[in-house]
Amino acid sequence: MENTRRLLDIMARLRDPENGCPWDQKQDFASLIPYTLEEAYEVADAVDREDFHDLREELGDLLLQVAFHARLAEERTLFDFEDVAHAICEKLVRRHPHVFADMEFENDGARLHFWENSKLEEKKAKGGQQTEGALSGIPASLPALMHAQKLQKRASRFGFDWEDAKPVYAKVEEELAEIREAHEQGDQAAIADEVGDLLFAVVNLSRHLGVDAESALRASTRKFTHRFGYVEQRLKARHRTMTEATAAELDALWEEAKITGKSSDS
Repeated sequence: MENTRRLLDIMARLRDPENGCPWDQKQDFASLIPYTLEEAYEVADAVDREDFHDLREELGDLLLQVAFHARLAEERTLFDFEDVAHAICEKLVRRHPHVFADMEFENDGARLHFWENSKLEEKKAKGGQQTEGALSGIPASLPALMHAQKLQKRASRFGFDWEDAKPVYAKVEEELAEIREAHEQGDQAAIADEVGDLLFAVVNLSRHLGVDAESALRASTRKFTHRFGYVEQRLKARHRTMTEATAAELDALWEEAKITGKSSDS
């Protein structure tokens, strides 16, 4: 734990009102949020790329954000880093009685039911509204795909879900048809509404197929970026730009990029 203590000492020195860093001195909880989110995404990116050297670095950057928030709280005598660690340790033990106590669950459904009830009881203990619904507590600030997936997963635990993927395919097709109808009518507000419904249905389908929608979209975005870059480089070798290329030329290079990408993956 020597380096943990060192990190906290460094953070305290950076925040020192007289001899600290001017930038660190100016920060507060709200100003740190963009950096905290950015570091979390960079952790996810390192995992996606399977760059574990980079992952170590990014986890350190994320840990710095935790230490920074804890330092701000300590300065206001709200809590400190040790309180943060204590709270998560207590929560993990409390929510895993099948590991840390003698409780046994018949199946995964019973375990998940206990997990959800534990979270509700924790909210009540903190003075939360007892009238809160089953979907409360999921941060609306999450990325839209992740937020949708968490809402659907939570609803599913309470029995609000299709049994398999078959009806979800039909729902996706239904939403796509409604977009076409709205487009034909020229109703832009309806188009936006129906596109949202389609995206929500696609997230539902990915969940039923055992795919994380957020990760899948990130992977497709990386794939698109790689292929687009390939087309750019091939055109550059021909002393041409994207805007100078014909549609047929772009299509041919795109197909070439797809084949090249598959070869590099194998």
